Amino acid sequence: MSITSERLTGIRDIRLPDGARYDLSFDAEGTISEVTPASGERVRETDAEGRGLLAIPGIVNAHAHVDKSWWGLPWQSYGGEGGTDGRIRHERARRDELGIPSTAITRSVLAEFVRHGTTAIRTHVDVDLGLGLRGLEVVREALAEYGDALRAELVAFPQDGVLRRPGVLDLLDRAAREGLAEHIGGLDPAGIDRDPVGQLDGLFRIAADRGVGIDIHLHDPAELGAFQFDLILDRTEALGLQGRVTIAHGFAIAQVDPARRRDLLQRMAGLEVTMTTVAPLRLPQLPLHELDEAGVRFAFGTDGIRDLWSPYGTGDTLGIAWQYARSSSLVRDEDLARVVEIATSAAGPFAGVADHRIEKGCRADIVLVDAENVMDALVRAPRRELVVGAGRVLFDAASAD
Repeated sequence: MSITSERLTGIRDIRLPDGARYDLSFDAEGTISEVTPASGERVRETDAEGRGLLAIPGIVNAHAHVDKSWWGLPWQSYGGEGGTDGRIRHERARRDELGIPSTAITRSVLAEFVRHGTTAIRTHVDVDLGLGLRGLEVVREALAEYGDALRAELVAFPQDGVLRRPGVLDLLDRAAREGLAEHIGGLDPAGIDRDPVGQLDGLFRIAADRGVGIDIHLHDPAELGAFQFDLILDRTEALGLQGRVTIAHGFAIAQVDPARRRDLLQRMAGLEVTMTTVAPLRLPQLPLHELDEAGVRFAFGTDGIRDLWSPYGTGDTLGIAWQYARSSSLVRDEDLARVVEIATSAAGPFAGVADHRIEKGCRADIVLVDAENVMDALVRAPRRELVVGAGRVLFDAASAD
């Protein structure tokens, strides 16, 4: 089964950020083969009509949880206790009742992502003693319906902890060994497992042995969190895992003093350790200029949407970028444009897309919006008019009306 349309041979009359209008041609592999000045003529029946709309690279959701939502089910009232451990317990108590994870719900979540312009995803998928690896299989089944049009990488994620649940490390190792996940995850090595050295040693051993990446949720604050940054960086360096480690959330980096933050960022850049953020409103944001000056790459993600952790979320990663910019008091054109770049072209490698630009030779992942420029696209978040992944139409607003 496929839920994408036939491949386009191109899109004519789109506008790039330089203000000029162009025609794009695609090859049979879904790669941009030509970028030429707009001709004003329809050359092929399989060209889409851009109508002079602004084109941006496909939006990348670098931190999602597509297996955990109750999207499409009746409204679920918030319950249980707060805090990370409280939310874990509440989710474990109710997920079977709601039939989570399910292919149907995951399919609905993916459709929301695509409708909002997402063409590439890195998603965490729960792996625990109750589910085993079933969640990974469910998510891969839902993703398969898009074929090659929606790029995705999976993180086998131990949401219930690692060492405190004996057997979880073995499940993570199996997920990596069987090729079900491109990355393995971790969760608050100190705050949840209360054994940061033990958790991180176990995770890094699997990553080194199986050739996968590591993507660790780190909520622990201030110096406790920074201490775990140190441990992660030590192991990245010792095992030669440069470019394969991501720290998600990482609130501590914005909470320690400037000198400590500078030292951490410089070391992260040298080891190519990246970050992802969901731009939480209640906490300081990752400092854009400091990360850029140090050379630390980061990307945006939606986290969970409409799940047992929170009823919020729409699947719009550009909306998360807006939230980040607004919360960071970013107002200058160059900063707003940089935020859009982080949400699109710069984030491609987080989902395995090396060249994620609207240029010849790049994958044809393109979103058309009715906006004056990229700054306008960010602050106004207009409807995504056309979403194309690897040269295939993922969403067409005109057809959906």
